[in-house]
Amino acid sequence: MAVLGALPPGVRCRPIREADWEGVVDCLCRGFPERDRSYWIQALTRLSQRPAIAECQQYGFALEEAGRIVGVVLTLYTRYRRQEGDEIRCNLSSWSVDEEFRPYAIKLITTILKQRDVTYTNVSPAPATLKHNLALGFRLFSSGQFAFLPAFSSMQRSCRVLEARPDLAEMAMLSDSERYILSEHAALGCLSLICICDGAAFPFVLMPRRILRGLIPSYQIVYCRSLADLSRCAGAIGRFLWRSGILLCVVDAKGPIAGLFGWYRPNRGLKYFKGPRPPSLGDLTFTELVIFGP
Repeated sequence: MAVLGALPPGVRCRPIREADWEGVVDCLCRGFPERDRSYWIQALTRLSQRPAIAECQQYGFALEEAGRIVGVVLTLYTRYRRQEGDEIRCNLSSWSVDEEFRPYAIKLITTILKQRDVTYTNVSPAPATLKHNLALGFRLFSSGQFAFLPAFSSMQRSCRVLEARPDLAEMAMLSDSERYILSEHAALGCLSLICICDGAAFPFVLMPRRILRGLIPSYQIVYCRSLADLSRCAGAIGRFLWRSGILLCVVDAKGPIAGLFGWYRPNRGLKYFKGPRPPSLGDLTFTELVIFGP
């Protein structure tokens, strides 16, 4: 049961510091026994390398009792430079609280949800936390996933696909923000692509994943401007991916997607947001999926 009042004596909620890493990792390992310590150490290391944003926590918040970390939530803040003004998103991740302190677990989240100009996301909610998401005002922005075979989509003759590189001349056809997204995600192990179609450039980021219990290699769409752009370029992207032997892609969706050959899976990969600007479908940039790994 969630408690919104004051914490009991001896328990406090405070920002995570670098000196807390060992206790934070211990807590996360207790909460997510399927993950080993190296996963969480890499996660914290990558958080430490993210650009700092004023008035935003670098790592997240912890519940502490008598000097021991008994609860954790990690925060991944990103500033997006837009023509219409900057946008800040915070991906809430890895919410773990030891059993005896779970009545106070929601304090970790309410402590963070104070900046009204920030859009908060939860892209991997545990089933037990869904009611808390709704109580805190989070809303769905993706209610399922669409698995598709891009090579089966029609392809315009004028379309060609290039792997993004800093020295690629076509990078100049994108905005500064999109060039940053492509380069940063390539450094994190994603496949960053530019589709040139009828003289226009369309950026895409794909992350390698294995689905269906790890049996099928595929790509998760991490970034596209819109699902319409994905449909327009899917055929060219599919033929590019064919060279590596991967035929299947997955993208967040609310239903079947026109122009893509595949099947919609409702209630898969539910994703929530709270704040002024919901992420668009097909935009998982700088979330835990990419920075921490699947």
